[in-house]
Amino acid sequence: MNARDLPDDPSPTDEAPEDDLAAREAAYERFVWDNLKRNYLGNYLHGMLGMTGFRLVNAPTFLPAYLHAVSGSNAIVGLGLALQQVGGVISPIFGATKVEHRKTVMPAAVLMGSLGRLAILGMAIAGWLLSGQPLVWALLFFIFMFGVFMGAQRVVFSLLMSKVIPISRRGRLQAWRNATGGLIAAVLAYAAGRWFIGPNLFGNGYSTTFAFAFLLTSAGLWALQLLLKEPEPPTLRPQSRFRDRLREFPALIAQDRAYAFFLLVQMLATSARIATPFYILYVGRTVGTDGATLGLLSFAFLGADTLSNLVWGYLGDKTGFRLVLIVSIVAWIGATLLLMNVHEVAATFAAFAGLGAALSGYMMAAQTMILEFGAREDLPMRIAVSATAESITATAGPLVGGLVAEAFGYTVVFGASLGFLAAALLILLVAVQDPRTRR
Repeated sequence: MNARDLPDDPSPTDEAPEDDLAAREAAYERFVWDNLKRNYLGNYLHGMLGMTGFRLVNAPTFLPAYLHAVSGSNAIVGLGLALQQVGGVISPIFGATKVEHRKTVMPAAVLMGSLGRLAILGMAIAGWLLSGQPLVWALLFFIFMFGVFMGAQRVVFSLLMSKVIPISRRGRLQAWRNATGGLIAAVLAYAAGRWFIGPNLFGNGYSTTFAFAFLLTSAGLWALQLLLKEPEPPTLRPQSRFRDRLREFPALIAQDRAYAFFLLVQMLATSARIATPFYILYVGRTVGTDGATLGLLSFAFLGADTLSNLVWGYLGDKTGFRLVLIVSIVAWIGATLLLMNVHEVAATFAAFAGLGAALSGYMMAAQTMILEFGAREDLPMRIAVSATAESITATAGPLVGGLVAEAFGYTVVFGASLGFLAAALLILLVAVQDPRTRR
């Protein structure tokens, strides 16, 4: 019997006896390839629409500018971004403990994804109904909740992709879904700046932008739920208590030296995002911004993200993602230096394009490399450890950055970011092997 003679929805546990691990592994692999087209399409639509909406929220333009507009404070901008990261500190570990022993994780993915999207809707509604200090506090609350659910969602959706997309196809999937999603997001970002935020559409242009992001991300989740067929893995970890899994963190990190240094690189690169919410505020001070300029720079950031994803994805599939990580960090350093030293509109546009390309390369490389270290049974917790480590450093970054920007100015914040990036690049070059090449 060949793969085409199998039933439409085979389960690995139906295809082989429980005591025959090799047969169950073969059945699992066969299920993945037999359902690859529909699972690829489901992941593509979810990523394209979801990334489109999430980029409108996460781009270093709209949300920082909105917080600054309603609060008038750099410290509040930093606090908002810090609260988003605080939300992602513990939730990845919690998410991992809830799915690592389960045969299917799609129900958890739908739940966490839906709650994260409702947080975006909450930001939109708050802008329409509130003003002044109540609006600031409401935005901070919903930003925090967005971080909580996005932290858990990161683990669940990464695990889901690792189950249904073979390692040799993950780069190109992310390339095309991020590229098309980024293209749509870039156009929408320009449109939002010019026609939503500039004329204050429906009474609050930022709320209109966030409501639109909610609709796009929800459509992506519906597509994934409709199309995805999830296999049951041949082996599973037994269910563990939350605190027991926390105690296992040191051993999980220590058992793989390359992974331990990779984790350090992640933390340093995430610390470099201390400057991210202040890029647009710095431009406002040196060049000046209005609704059209805000949209133009968002277009540069997201447009470069779009085009570079095609390069990052195929390069990662061909060479492994360590090279992608190296190139993206170098580009991040170069774009920051350009932004700091050349205060012209064309140079600022190029700097934001460089930042968009660099950050997209870093995110793709970091999130894909983590799937290739160690054993499959430890994958949920390994994703959670990385997400938590990133969130810890990202929490302090924007908050400290806001205080430093108030006290010493943006140049000092950017200098600290460059120092973190240089340290991350050095460790990556010296101590981190590509897990795909090593295996």
